[in-house]
Amino acid sequence: MTASPQAAPPTPTAADAPAIIARGITRSYGTGAGTVTALDSVDLDIARGAFTAIMGPSGSGKSTLLHVLAGLDEVDQGSIRLDGTEITGLSDDALTRLRRDRIGFVFQSFNLLPMLSAEQNILLPLELAGKRVDRAWLNTLTSAFGIADRLTHLPSQLSGGQVQRVAIARALVTSPAVVFADEPTGNLDSRTTDEVLDFLRLSVDEFGQSVVMVTHEREAAERADRIITLADGRIVGDEDLRGQR
Repeated sequence: MTASPQAAPPTPTAADAPAIIARGITRSYGTGAGTVTALDSVDLDIARGAFTAIMGPSGSGKSTLLHVLAGLDEVDQGSIRLDGTEITGLSDDALTRLRRDRIGFVFQSFNLLPMLSAEQNILLPLELAGKRVDRAWLNTLTSAFGIADRLTHLPSQLSGGQVQRVAIARALVTSPAVVFADEPTGNLDSRTTDEVLDFLRLSVDEFGQSVVMVTHEREAAERADRIITLADGRIVGDEDLRGQR
């Protein structure tokens, strides 16, 4: 009896590939005896459509890792591919376009422009890129984040929680490949911290966004799908939390 041929395994698609692939990335500062190695031959894949937290003590390299993954800082050695594009060695203009088109940022201070309305702040990345506004997507975001009725208000007329939601909506409005959040809860009270984490979690669970968050707070990191821990520029811990929820 002839065995039936086995079906060929499915061909990987771009949607299956990691959002970020980093290999052998090294970054040092200073010269001679004063040289500090912030990252020491780090290998890392960031899953697409997942919430990844990066932790570590001060000086561990976590902020440097976020900055090089986002193309905000250069590496001395190694390779970084973001959404299929090799970003090491890109020109300043090409990096600017990549950050504008395929990366969203959520900052600790949130960086809303005080003279612009909430809607204008959200749409600013599209305006800078010369892109058309997708009103359906804007409505989806602002409704999900509970700010649809606050779009004409200036940041000074919004509550602290509403400001954070506007900032996260701004990071998502271009449908980026990756959203980077740099200590987004570092200066917040516990209630507002929970709110920010809820909306980052929502962006992953409801919109399939890839989020990378640097934090020094274990409780905040535990809202992620995965916690990567750094010490002395190297990965010393990698926890998968998806089965614990």
